[in-house]
Amino acid sequence: MSPIVGFGIMAIVVLLVLGLLLSFIPVGLWITAYFSGVKIGIFTLVGMRFRRVSPSRIVNPLIKATKAGLDLDIDKLEAHYLAGGDVDSVINALIAAQRAEIFLEFERAAAIDLAGREVLSAVQVSVNPKVIETPKVAAVSRDGIEVMVKARVTVRVNIERLVGGAGEETIIARVGEGIVTTVGSATSHKEVLENPDLISRTVLSKGLDAGTAFEILSIDIADVDVGRNIGAQLQTEQAEADKRIAQAKAEERRAMAVAKEQEMVAAVQEMRAKVVEAEAEVPKAMAMALREGKLGVMDYYNMQNIMADTTMRKSISILGKEEDTNSQVKK
Repeated sequence: MSPIVGFGIMAIVVLLVLGLLLSFIPVGLWITAYFSGVKIGIFTLVGMRFRRVSPSRIVNPLIKATKAGLDLDIDKLEAHYLAGGDVDSVINALIAAQRAEIFLEFERAAAIDLAGREVLSAVQVSVNPKVIETPKVAAVSRDGIEVMVKARVTVRVNIERLVGGAGEETIIARVGEGIVTTVGSATSHKEVLENPDLISRTVLSKGLDAGTAFEILSIDIADVDVGRNIGAQLQTEQAEADKRIAQAKAEERRAMAVAKEQEMVAAVQEMRAKVVEAEAEVPKAMAMALREGKLGVMDYYNMQNIMADTTMRKSISILGKEEDTNSQVKK
């Protein structure tokens, strides 16, 4: 092998080794940090590689913070990164808070970020309040008229209560509850229509932002509409229910009357059956009385005459009743 070829192979090996070292050791990032005023050792960057931390995710935000005048510890940034936080978002939030003269420590910002909230957005809303629009809330005044109210709530983020504080849903629910209470306490729906600011004053006085991550600045009534006449509707439904109850009770009484009538008919039929059975025994008794001499022939004829007279009288009575009925119908 010629010396030139050996020298070329050695040069290639050296270049490969140098390339691997440069890819593992972020020399370019260290140079950028050095000229940006960030004092960080090259071995610290190598240690980040071993700890599976991307040096650029730590150094670039640190450079940004240093240029903004923030004094931060690189170990805290690395710890926040290892905990799963967004270092760049935290640094941006700290810079925005500093510019807005809002007191915000790195530990508080890191805690907000790890809690799952957007810390930069929280600082922006703290500087520039946002408006939360509630859906239409239906409430009924004392006169039974439904009133539908839509409100706009202006809120500002309270950074101190951002960790553990309730969110926008709680604000909307509490404002809706305040609207229902205020409208329900009104004597007439006209009172709400004439003074919609009554709702705002009542809701604001309840301190609805307690325990939330927001501070309510104002509540403005955006829209008030008149809905259904709930009172009249309830009265109508109550009357219909009373009518059905009365019909059910009448049907129950009719069924009981029919049952009693059927019982009476059954009793009459049973009595008639007994009478027929008793009448069937009469000829036998008369025949026995004639054979034994206890009843004479004349007595038998007299009894037949009495029975015939009784039958005739019944027929005459029935004919008289029918004539009276026909005459009343004709009249």
